[in-house]
Amino acid sequence: MKTRPFKQVDVFTAVPYRGNPLAVVLDGTDLDDAAMQRFARWTNLSETTFVLPPTEPTADYRVRIFTPGGELPFAGHPTLGTCHAWLQAGGQPKTAGRVVQQCAAGLIPIRIDGGQPAFAAPPL
Repeated sequence: MKTRPFKQVDVFTAVPYRGNPLAVVLDGTDLDDAAMQRFARWTNLSETTFVLPPTEPTADYRVRIFTPGGELPFAGHPTLGTCHAWLQAGGQPKTAGRVVQQCAAGLIPIRIDGGQPAFAAPPL
């Protein structure tokens, strides 16, 4: 079995253990739906995300978001936390100051203001 390193990110805070926790698997390639779901149940956090190569040419990366009970098309704190983890791991946006995240809800443009990601939620 391949080891899957992941980060636990505290979203909405600069203080460890005070934010909204999120698990981010920075390389979700070759994981099927069932494996992602098992991983999300194992972390037992409200959400776990899996970063994948984008399938849309304008996206910087693709993300799938799982709760212990199933997959979500979009969620706010996973969007911000995944973007933060991707950038911290060396992700390079195609456009300076802007990251485009692809998820089941579509393409989500994320502004990087002072090193902090921010976005407008898509209509669901």
